[in-house]
Amino acid sequence: MAEIEIYTTPTCPYCIRAKALLDKKGVAYREIDVSAGRDVMTKRAGGRTSVPQIFINGEHIGGCDDLHELDAAGDLAAKLAACA
Repeated sequence: MAEIEIYTTPTCPYCIRAKALLDKKGVAYREIDVSAGRDVMTKRAGGRTSVPQIFINGEHIGGCDDLHELDAAGDLAAKLAACA
């Protein structure tokens, strides 16, 4: 199965929406709360500071909208299956 990491904050509605899509797909993910600091996330995400920031198998996917766009285009399933 794909390794998914999602950088979040507890009350972010976009984080909640992104996690809901991943939950709907039935995939496990590692959630990293960045409430105390975003330095690592920002470096990995090429300077992006907003949450969520999502990585699949080490590849930066982007945020919530990017995740939903991948799903709508049919590309998310392929990325999730790539390491299944």
